[in-house]
Amino acid sequence: MSCLMIGTVALSLSGPGFSLEWTHSVENIAWREQWRVTEAGLDLARASVKGSGAGMEPGADAVLRDGWWSWDPDLPPQAELRLAASGATGAGWRLCDGKACREIGAEPGESVLLRPCSAPSPTKNPPR
Repeated sequence: MSCLMIGTVALSLSGPGFSLEWTHSVENIAWREQWRVTEAGLDLARASVKGSGAGMEPGADAVLRDGWWSWDPDLPPQAELRLAASGATGAGWRLCDGKACREIGAEPGESVLLRPCSAPSPTKNPPR
């Protein structure tokens, strides 16, 4: 079982993977990403988009499957993900882990920070 911090709340995942899905605020196109929690950080395994538009182009090696353009991005593991919470899309981010889904960042406000539970907490002022 893996653990993901959503802001200051720890979420136990049913496995190492989770997906994020949202609707682009300008193009109104669905976007989905498959992530894994690893010791190196958050690893983006697959990205998928339902169409294309400004800033929504599928990757160069994308393949159309079940109405989604999907590809494997070349991105190193990330220490954290910062998700904008603009309120401009009518919904937030849908986070699913195989057993359950939840909506995060639906209300406009500060960004939602995702990171592995084992990662050090970000600090505003580092110790001297």
